Amino acid sequence: MSEQRQQTLAQVDRIRMLWGIFWTFFKISPLTFGGGYVMIPLLEREFVERKKWVKSEEIADIFAVSESVPGSIAVNSGTFIGFRLAGVSGAIAAMTGAISPTFLILLAFAMLLLGRQDYPLVQAAFMGIRPSIVALIIYAGYKIGKTAVIDKTTFTIVFLTIGFMLFTHIHPIITILSGGLCGIGLRMIKNRLR
Repeated sequence: MSEQRQQTLAQVDRIRMLWGIFWTFFKISPLTFGGGYVMIPLLEREFVERKKWVKSEEIADIFAVSESVPGSIAVNSGTFIGFRLAGVSGAIAAMTGAISPTFLILLAFAMLLLGRQDYPLVQAAFMGIRPSIVALIIYAGYKIGKTAVIDKTTFTIVFLTIGFMLFTHIHPIITILSGGLCGIGLRMIKNRLR
């Protein structure tokens, strides 16, 4: 096979990969009522189970990184996954795929609901959507918990963090950084005890 043909095939594969990244986020984004946490089971199904582009245990890490930087978790995680799969082009494809449908849907809703938010059917729809979002977030937490809570130490960190968050109003970044420092500290203590 000639070198030019190999380059052409490589470019075609890259375009397919970029299209796959864009299309996956374009399909998932409109389904994420309630924010990026709702994306976790959808991303896991698509990228881990179907396409096998990401390992199951990496999803928790991706969301931890995505939450620790400013911006939407959905867009941040998409950008992170896209970059990991195809570099800057992949990040742009994922980000564009995640933003486009949401923007278009929001624009359409704004035009349709302007002046109609007090209609009983509109209120009933949102009353049904809210508990569904809570269920999806709990499910996402459960799925991440299966890969993140692996021993007594990580269970203790989860338990203490939940208690800490319930009784204080500390910014989530401080909570994440504290968890990271706690993990490093506990690892150092375990290594010294060995």
